[in-house]
This record gives sequence, C-alpha cells and structure tokens, in this order.
Amino acid sequence: MGEAILIWLVAAALVTLGIAGLLLPAIPGAPLLFLGLVVAAWAEDFVHVGFGTLAVLALMTLLAWGVDFAAAAFGARRFGATPRAAAGAALGTLVGLFFGLPGILLGPFLGAVIGEVLGRRTLGAAGRAGFGATLGLVIGAAVKMALAFAMLGVFLVMRFAGQVS
Repeated sequence: MGEAILIWLVAAALVTLGIAGLLLPAIPGAPLLFLGLVVAAWAEDFVHVGFGTLAVLALMTLLAWGVDFAAAAFGARRFGATPRAAAGAALGTLVGLFFGLPGILLGPFLGAVIGEVLGRRTLGAAGRAGFGATLGLVIGAAVKMALAFAMLGVFLVMRFAGQVS
C-alpha cells in the first residue's frame, strides 16, 4: 500500500513539473509530463492505460517538443529575425524568469532586440524581430499547453473508460 502511494506521488510530481516545464524553458516539460503519465499507468500495472495509449501519448510528446522549434522559427522568419534574435530571445526568457511575470513577458522581447542590435541591425528591425520571437514563443507555449491538456485528457479517458489499450 505504501509503495503504491509513493509511485502515485512520483507520478503527480512528474506531471506537475512537466506542466510547469511547458512554460519554463529550463525544464523539459513534455517529456516529464509523459514520464509522469507512464509512471501513473505503471502504478496500476498498466491495467487501464496500456501500450496503445502510451504510444499515442509518446507521439503527442514528440509533437509538443517539435512545437518549440517550429513556433520559434515561425516567429523569427515571419518578422525577419536572425539566429541572434532567437538566441537572444531564449536567453532573455531564462533571465526573465528571475523577474517574475514582467520578466517572463518582456525577457524574450528584450533578448531578441539586444541580439539583433548586437548584430548591427537597425532598432526598427530589431524591434520587429523581438516582436516575432516573442510571438513565436507565446504561440509555442499555447500549443504546448493545449497538447499537454489533451494528453491528460487522453490518459484520463482511457483510465476511466475501463478498457486496456
């Protein structure tokens, strides 16, 4: 009984950390969420959630992971950002974490602008690149969150549907 509770606590911690990681760039959110769901399935000896469901969840995890790259590339390309802007946006996101919500919102923008300015682009071009990089990060975060909640939904439906897949 105590072992089962410990396994469920580990699963819950991994799922929670995974969801947080979808918004915080330093934490691999989708893989941790998936791992938490696997541990939850394991806690019940895969009676309710089996290989088929875990395979679907694994594909959704890969899709969520790929969204990071696609969204950032979309935002950067759409608004003419260089790789310096993308690197600056990522660094700005990490630094912004230490400044709460304003830092999370402004960090990617300021990082991309600084990256472009250091690359000798005009302030106008840097501002557009900053906007694009930020927009890409926001779109990516929204899509990743939607996928995460879809993953949780698939897991819960299969868990309570009473059939193994």
